[in-house]
Amino acid sequence: MTTRILPAVGDPDAARAVTTLIGQLPDAEPAGPVADSTQLLDTLARLAATSLDELPEVVLVHERIGPVPALDLIREVALRFPAVGVVLITADASPVLFSAAMDSGARGLVTLPLGYEELASRVQAAAQWSTGVRRHLGAAGPDTPTGPGGTVVTVSGAKGGVGTTVTAVHLALAARASGHTVALVDLDLQGGDIASYLDVQFRRSVADLATINDITPRVLQDAVYVHETGLSLLLAPGEGERGEDVTDRAARQIVSALSARHEVVVIDCGTHLDSAGAAAVETADTALLVTTPDVVAVRAAKRVVRMWDRLQIRKPEESTVLVNRHQRSTEIQPPLVQKITGTRIAGVAVPAAYKELAAVVDAGRLHDLDARSTVKQALWALAGELGLVKAAAAAGPGKELVRGGDRGALGLRRRGGGGR
Repeated sequence: MTTRILPAVGDPDAARAVTTLIGQLPDAEPAGPVADSTQLLDTLARLAATSLDELPEVVLVHERIGPVPALDLIREVALRFPAVGVVLITADASPVLFSAAMDSGARGLVTLPLGYEELASRVQAAAQWSTGVRRHLGAAGPDTPTGPGGTVVTVSGAKGGVGTTVTAVHLALAARASGHTVALVDLDLQGGDIASYLDVQFRRSVADLATINDITPRVLQDAVYVHETGLSLLLAPGEGERGEDVTDRAARQIVSALSARHEVVVIDCGTHLDSAGAAAVETADTALLVTTPDVVAVRAAKRVVRMWDRLQIRKPEESTVLVNRHQRSTEIQPPLVQKITGTRIAGVAVPAAYKELAAVVDAGRLHDLDARSTVKQALWALAGELGLVKAAAAAGPGKELVRGGDRGALGLRRRGGGGR
């Protein structure tokens, strides 16, 4: 049986050495090496979206891969693509590292400098394990999740008060109304208050999952609040200082666990960039940045986009900006925002209509926003544009939504409720 092997090696010389040795293994089919963690995850996600059978049996992860550390990357691959056997390539053969690699989900460890016999043995063992898992998944039934998990969308604010939380909540509500299983995560760890917007009191939070290495369905169930709308809510901690417990590693593991059990995961990252939010934005399928059409907010959006790029979190062209509280009379229009930030611009902007939101925000019943609300119609249309619901259903009956790139776009009418 042919074993497909995908090496993830950042250094070009090391990549050539690994590829050459892989090519000598019996029945091996080496793929071209990927240079970083983002490229590896994107490649696996693309293959898994086609079919489980398209995934390589074995992934080799070099210890100096980046920007995500090797052990964190192995953990994420194991969580998102459980039918792939991961082998770590490292110069450290200590029992401590071996134990850490196994805890992260690796199926083996190969020491540097590479030797043919050791590599062949580890690859063969990982490939046999992968084949067994796939045989089990293939017989598990049509409802067994075998792909890379649900769609992950992050919503970040250019600055405070631009409507980040309102956007995140209604994207989640729109996806849920279309029949998807949806998790809504409050990753604004110090100032997040999704609970107040949805009239929820619950003592568990994302911080309770931060120190857990193996997030089982039972553990996740205990931390998640099932809202009356059907949304699975993972809330921010009531004590802001507990947010420091949620590291980038913890955030990746939590998002992976949620996406494995939900078709859509919407994450409110707030306006302050910390390691957890950066990890979520980096791994998201869609990173949405909310701004309002004023000079201060658009400048802030530009700074955020440049910071994401400098920190190798996300490239500008891979981010989407939503123009919020837009009016046709304003000087700053969506095409100008797109030009300034260098990002994609959402095709739907949302109108400034505070009166539509005031009552439900003050009552903590954002989910009760009237279906005739132009704000709700625009946000649900955005959900359709992002592929979370069908676009026709999101637009609402008898409503013509103006596209963000046209002369006049709709913009979000939100000024109250703390601005998240």
